[in-house]
Amino acid sequence: MPTYDYVCDVCNHEFELFHSIKDAPKRKCPECGRLKLRRLIGPGAAIVFKGSGFYKTDYRSESYKKGAAAEKKRKSDTAAKSDGKSKDKGKKKAEK
Repeated sequence: MPTYDYVCDVCNHEFELFHSIKDAPKRKCPECGRLKLRRLIGPGAAIVFKGSGFYKTDYRSESYKKGAAAEKKRKSDTAAKSDGKSKDKGKKKAEK
């Protein structure tokens, strides 16, 4: 259930009220008792993540991290070797 901000147009009393989204907006001011209460437009609520599993490091096991690091190294080594071979071929063609 959301929290709403209210202000009274007569006595300028400001307060927050926690009620269902389906409930009608409150009209009666709890301070002065007049029907001049107005619900304010707020910035909205932020998303709150509770618990683990929301960060990169929270859900990866050590074995997964080691495997990922090895895979990354293997790919970079393969890329370096293929770059070296293509440069050598270019040099040999230029020499001929």
